[in-house]
Amino acid sequence: MSSTVLMVTILLISLGYFMLGSRIHSRQASNGVSYHSRPNYSGLYAALLALLPASLLLVFLSVIDDLIFQKLALDFVPKTVAADPNFQEIIVLAQIENVVNGINFGEQPSWVHQAANAWQGWASTSKTLQTFFVISISISAGFYGISRIRPDFRSRNGVEQILMGAMAASSAIAIFTTVGIVFSVVFESLRFFALVPVSEFLFGLTWNPQFEGAERAGSGQMGLATYGSVPLFVGTFLISIIALSVAVPIGLFSAIYLAEYASPRARSFLKPMLEILAGVPTVVYGFFAALAVAPFIRSTGMSLGLDVASESALAAGLVMGIMIIPFVSSLSDDVINAVPQSLRDAAYGLGSTKNEAVCKVVLPAALPGVVASVLLAVSRAVGETMIVVMAAGLAANLSLNPLDAVTTVTSQIVTILVGDQEFESAKTLSAFALALTLIVITLGLNFGALQIVKKYREKYD
Repeated sequence: MSSTVLMVTILLISLGYFMLGSRIHSRQASNGVSYHSRPNYSGLYAALLALLPASLLLVFLSVIDDLIFQKLALDFVPKTVAADPNFQEIIVLAQIENVVNGINFGEQPSWVHQAANAWQGWASTSKTLQTFFVISISISAGFYGISRIRPDFRSRNGVEQILMGAMAASSAIAIFTTVGIVFSVVFESLRFFALVPVSEFLFGLTWNPQFEGAERAGSGQMGLATYGSVPLFVGTFLISIIALSVAVPIGLFSAIYLAEYASPRARSFLKPMLEILAGVPTVVYGFFAALAVAPFIRSTGMSLGLDVASESALAAGLVMGIMIIPFVSSLSDDVINAVPQSLRDAAYGLGSTKNEAVCKVVLPAALPGVVASVLLAVSRAVGETMIVVMAAGLAANLSLNPLDAVTTVTSQIVTILVGDQEFESAKTLSAFALALTLIVITLGLNFGALQIVKKYREKYD
């Protein structure tokens, strides 16, 4: 039984236990028995017990069995093959899995077919055991839930505890995922810094990962400067500042107008139209920037006697700013609307005009949410790749002139990791060092913004 069919089976078993638990509760309640909770809570309690443990077991077995099969398949590799200096486990496992899936690229050694046949046998046995254990756990746990349905059993409290546990587990998964990402980036970055000195990476003024002399970090050669990240971060912040200069004022003023001044009819039309911008794919913005905005800026600059690059930071920043307007506008609008009406009424009662009430009462009260919307816009601007690749190019120029061609950190990360790259090289590992530095800088910006919010936030009783 496949994992999909098995999951559907578990859902059907859970639905059956829900109906059975609700019916048992309702039938006994109709006979005058008084229960603590309503019938749907009794059925839901049994259904959750039948669903959650079996689903977790299914996910665990689906993940762990491939790892076990890979370890067992490596036992079929002859010692002469494993002793080859060019031997790589990932390539051997890919050969075996291709045969298992019926994909044959030429003639394979006999030991590959033997490992594939054994793999198929293990998979068949695993599916049988997986089906037996998962269905058994589902039925047993659901039956246990049904057996607990009694007048003195607090099924509603049980359901709430299960749901709270599920939410806590989801939060833990998110936290552990973040920690895992950070540690993986740190580990690979340390490998990069073993090849290229930290000082050269952080303060070097030239970025050219194609220069292979940079891999000889201890030689003292001039090739060290080719991994200087300063041009990338300067380009990132230049384009982000241009984008935020467009998005923050327009988005914030739009939110103030929609929340405080617009009529319900105008709001019902303008707010959806503004939020449509968030649904446009970034590649469309990239085409718009490359085919319309960049040529317009170049022709306008040339008519004014300015030297404008065909792929300028200004073009990418302007289009990126248009793209992130909804992130500022929508969240700021929701935050401003969440300010209690009593604060506005108190301001009007003291003789304030509408403008004074908005500027001196509503906006200070909504400051944390407004700052959060700006931080979301910052993260969106810093992490954007497609618009930069199409409109600003990949030239790592150290320039603060918005009319020059620059690139960003994320664009270089994508460029470095695209295609077949040697993972042990400094060029590939530099992508992780760039990611780690960007994470540290972003955390610093967030911490600074939180300190500003704490200092200037208005507190109300």
